[in-house]
Amino acid sequence: MNFKLSISEFLCNVKVNIAARLESLSEAGGICISGTAFDHVENKLPLGYEYLGEQSVKNIVKPVRVYRVLRETEAVARRLSEVASKERMALPLPDKPSIAVLPFANMSGDPEQEYFSDGITEDIITALSKFRWFFVIARNSTFTYKGKTVDVKAVAQDLGVRYVLEGSVRKAGSRVRITAQLIDASTSHHVWAERYDRDLKDIFAVQDEITENIVTSIGPEFLSAEMRRAQRRDVRSLDAWDYIMRAAFHHSRYRKEDVVEAQRLLRKAIELDPFNAEGFCLLAFTYLMQVQFGWSESADQSIQEAAKAAEKAVAIDDRDAWAQTALGLVDLISRRYDDAIQRLKRAIILNRSLANAYGALGQALALVGEYAEAVEQINKAIRLSPRDPFLVYWFGHLGLAAFAEEQYDVACQWGAKVIRENPCFPGGHRLLAASYGQLGRIKEAQAVLKEMFLLMPGMTIDDVRRQVPFKDPGHMERYLDGLRKAGLK
Repeated sequence: MNFKLSISEFLCNVKVNIAARLESLSEAGGICISGTAFDHVENKLPLGYEYLGEQSVKNIVKPVRVYRVLRETEAVARRLSEVASKERMALPLPDKPSIAVLPFANMSGDPEQEYFSDGITEDIITALSKFRWFFVIARNSTFTYKGKTVDVKAVAQDLGVRYVLEGSVRKAGSRVRITAQLIDASTSHHVWAERYDRDLKDIFAVQDEITENIVTSIGPEFLSAEMRRAQRRDVRSLDAWDYIMRAAFHHSRYRKEDVVEAQRLLRKAIELDPFNAEGFCLLAFTYLMQVQFGWSESADQSIQEAAKAAEKAVAIDDRDAWAQTALGLVDLISRRYDDAIQRLKRAIILNRSLANAYGALGQALALVGEYAEAVEQINKAIRLSPRDPFLVYWFGHLGLAAFAEEQYDVACQWGAKVIRENPCFPGGHRLLAASYGQLGRIKEAQAVLKEMFLLMPGMTIDDVRRQVPFKDPGHMERYLDGLRKAGLK
């Protein structure tokens, strides 16, 4: 017998199947819902939710985002617990992620090594302070705990912070082992931990390397923890930072509807705090994403909105490297190439640990045809933050740099890698289709273009001309020609 299902019937069956599988994750009498359901109801029902992460369920290929609906007593208890926790604090929590870096313990048994452990601690504090969206306790306060056995939760309450970074240094002969761990003091949860073993040929070089590794690892982990925390918060008690973190979660999903939701959340954040540079930065990035992926009704209007948001962020804090990066990317999409490169270099000067500034600079250099330097800057970004949410962007930019150099095989490899990393990222399909087209692999180019249309419906050659701003007309025409060979009109 030949059974045929309509698309709507098929999707309905999938949803029913997922709902049935989620029952097994629920407690007796409890309710678990999928991420898709949560996205629809989070702001419409007076309920509390707990994010359970991505769960693998039977007969569903990809992990499913799962949320547990809190019972009324649980939601009330959680709100009371948060209030009580804040009341116990000697100082109120700041309205941005707050961290105290405790002096790294010298476990070497050699008092002369104190300068090394103290130096690493001080360097981490200094480097973290350059991230303008962190609230970092000053050295003079955290060093009052030096040499003492401390309770992390008590330290956090005394200093008024949510996160505490602690670590140790153990030197033996010419080798040194350094451990570090980031703790969410409100839950005692270990957000991140790492161990580094190094040869002390150049003690200051090792100190710099370890500091860089720790700081650049903390950044993405910090934001991931904050996004998860914001998702768990009762919608009735969100502050500006929570809205920004919820928006960051949606922005990181690279889907048209999620970008719209991110913009809605960011407007709420800005309404609550009109002088929050981070909110304006992320808002600029959402408009740029809409332009680059053809999701805006008017590319020119979206660029104008991105420019207004980025300019506002810079006006609020012109030493914010993120704000300078956002405005640099606005310059790039507006084809002000020299302005973009200069501004992105300034962002790196402001914060040499900000991987995204290196990635954005690499993108600009790729589009102006500076292949070797583009690869150098993007590799720095990847080295600084190898698990960054923006990683697929950087892979795509490496592909564009290779395409400009007529290295189409290499461009294909990067396009395929982007798609493997995130099938919902349309830039990978666009790059791969153009590269296959130039290699004469037309059937493969056509297949990839068909997939691209699922993510970028109605895409045209004129749209791509706006989305991928190559400076050299020759590079632009070769890119468009590759897409024409794939079948794009």
